[in-house]
Amino acid sequence: MKFGVGMPTGMEGLINPIPFFEPRHFIEAARRAEELGYDSVWGNDHYAPQNYVRQKHGSTPNFYEVLTVLTAAAAVTQRVQVGTAVLVLPMRDIVTLARQAATLDQLSRGRLLLGVGIGAYPEEYAAARPDLVGAHRGEMLEEGLTLLRRLMREPTVSHHGQHYAVESLELAPKGYDGEVQVLVGGHQLRGIDRAIRYGTGWIPGWRPFDELAEWIRTLRERAEAAGRDPTSLTVAPQLSCLIGRNHEATERRYVSTGMVQHRRSLAFDGRDPAKSLHNNLIGGYDAVYERVERLAKMGADHLACTTFCVDTVEEWFEQLELFAVEVIRPYRRVHGLSDTVATSR
Repeated sequence: MKFGVGMPTGMEGLINPIPFFEPRHFIEAARRAEELGYDSVWGNDHYAPQNYVRQKHGSTPNFYEVLTVLTAAAAVTQRVQVGTAVLVLPMRDIVTLARQAATLDQLSRGRLLLGVGIGAYPEEYAAARPDLVGAHRGEMLEEGLTLLRRLMREPTVSHHGQHYAVESLELAPKGYDGEVQVLVGGHQLRGIDRAIRYGTGWIPGWRPFDELAEWIRTLRERAEAAGRDPTSLTVAPQLSCLIGRNHEATERRYVSTGMVQHRRSLAFDGRDPAKSLHNNLIGGYDAVYERVERLAKMGADHLACTTFCVDTVEEWFEQLELFAVEVIRPYRRVHGLSDTVATSR
């Protein structure tokens, strides 16, 4: 199991208050995560505030461009991978994205994990790309991934599709090892099949652990049926995290955070995932550790973009250290893995 932390590149108003991180905090977060033994640092991708954020806060959140932040993070670290969870691919120009991804992968010596998806909020498209309102985002994602992969693999590419077109285009440099690692987001069968067809991994959206375990089994089965080695696909779920000494007090604290309303805004199927405390990394040290063990046993490979549900920058860095000391270090000790955690406490 690998452990990643989500830097709040686009979390103001959603999870965290406005304002939250300043630019210097991203640099500090990347450095400290590496010191503490995390395997990866991640960022998310937003363009415009969601409707409920506008109504709740009445002020504009700071949404930092994720690839730029990750480039800065890579520059001040040596080991941690840098990832997007997820980048809204249909909002991007694919040729520019290919160049950005290849350049970042080169600069970081192969540490980029490019997580992509279609995005969850239609109002972002209405605000930033009104020309795409009504477009089939899934089709754009698939065609964009096809073109991205060709640009990474082929010396010269011509493509004339429904959404993208290039003529005799050469991409150089390509990824550090030829191709950039691409993880595809989504938690339905279409998302799984896209990960199998186009990706090196899968970033599922939030689901109760029992459902996640079933989806992981489905991924492995469908990958094998498609002729892919099931173990070649990284399963990298995103989870909320709030860890503390007292289990019940930490649960109560979580219910009062911005994550609750954010998860409700994503509950398209009528469920309230904010209340599913036992299906996130919420609670006392032992409870959170046991959930990590459960995730590993069901087949999760990398906890991507673990999101700390806090209201201050100081609390964010406290959670970064607590999770490393109380969960990552014990997990590695139990499993005979290298312990690289360094504590300042």
